[in-house]
Amino acid sequence: MDSNEENNTHKAGIVRLVSRTLGIEPGEFVAVAWSFTYFFCILSSYYMLRSVRETMAIVSGVRNIPWLFTGTFVLMLIVTPIFGWITSKYPRRVFLPWIYYFFIANILLFYGVFTYAQSNGFDQVWISRAFFVWLSVFNLFVVSVFWSFMADIYSRKQSRRLFGVISAGGSTGALVGPIVTSLLVTRIGFQNLLPISAAILMLAVYCVFKLRSWVRQQNEAREVGQAAATQPAVIGGSAWAGAKMVLTTPYFAAIAFALACANFLGGATYMYMAELVSITFDGTDRQTQVFAIMDAMINALSFVGQLLLVKHSVRKLGVGGTLALLPVISVVGFTLLAINPTFIIIAGLQVLRRSLGFGFSKPTNDMLFAVVSKEAKYKAKNFIDTAVYRGWDVVSTWTIRSISGIGLSGIALLCVPIAVIWSIAVLWIGKEYKRRDLEPISHA
Repeated sequence: MDSNEENNTHKAGIVRLVSRTLGIEPGEFVAVAWSFTYFFCILSSYYMLRSVRETMAIVSGVRNIPWLFTGTFVLMLIVTPIFGWITSKYPRRVFLPWIYYFFIANILLFYGVFTYAQSNGFDQVWISRAFFVWLSVFNLFVVSVFWSFMADIYSRKQSRRLFGVISAGGSTGALVGPIVTSLLVTRIGFQNLLPISAAILMLAVYCVFKLRSWVRQQNEAREVGQAAATQPAVIGGSAWAGAKMVLTTPYFAAIAFALACANFLGGATYMYMAELVSITFDGTDRQTQVFAIMDAMINALSFVGQLLLVKHSVRKLGVGGTLALLPVISVVGFTLLAINPTFIIIAGLQVLRRSLGFGFSKPTNDMLFAVVSKEAKYKAKNFIDTAVYRGWDVVSTWTIRSISGIGLSGIALLCVPIAVIWSIAVLWIGKEYKRRDLEPISHA
């Protein structure tokens, strides 16, 4: 065997090993690589800005955080029907690049405004508030259209094999983004992170075009052709279409209730974390660095959970047991916080809760919709993920502000029974999931 044949044999062996390990077939390597890079770019771009957003909440005034979440909710209600109209008129492959061009232009506009305000000594309070609200909506839409595009170009069979690997691209980007921020922000200033983020998002657009080219080349393949025939060309619909299902089906109502409990606890840690960071650390760049370091820790732990642990947890503990991990940890964490309300305790609780949330609860929560009808997967899930999620952000933060007189220890003590109730709710959800899993999917 000559050297060329030996090299080809070696490469073929590597391809077979990767295929067996990751579930990627030889003809899919190029598309998966571009999809992985695409999601990496989106989340690394977002997470570079997310740490800045948290600092903007401090600049805006910690007590104004409920107003920021209210503004986010209102803007989402305004933008969602506009977005729905666009997606009902144009195919995803046509409008998708323009969605990203729009957000890139927004990032550069904020960069110009922040730079001008700093250079001329202007007050940045209202700019900070606008940036906080805008970025919250930005995250919702860029991730949503990403997964819509993935569903458009991959068949159902491919999605079951490939979406886990593609998700890992996002987790990697969510880790790299805050690391870059923590290393650069004190050297170049937070506002100079924005054009870097915009450049990374532009690379995501390049990935879109490469994937469109791959789809054109695969159009004659039977599986892709069938996928194109069965997948809708446009998204359409509305987040509000699932409201009736959530209000009338106990299974969906319980999922929404569990989300409400999670949001209250998350709102409490978020608001007091912002307050303690503002007291403990001076300057927007230093505060941004602290948030970036915490995001990097959270996303590193989440990546390990998603890639290696959650599937074993679901197999051993079941869906309900896995969902109960976060509320049980919350009971312990908020008890400790009530006893010792310090920055280090709340920072540790925030890192642990969010890493468990992204690494275990989020992927397990998405499994809950595998045992419902196709209509419910899109309508009920979309309503819960947008209207319920953002709505409870508003309710939670305003409630916490209204009772803030009892202090951090009092709020933490109040969170303990809520976490207990939450754990009971998710255990019931797990039992209902198991029951539905044994039945044909013919109901909501």
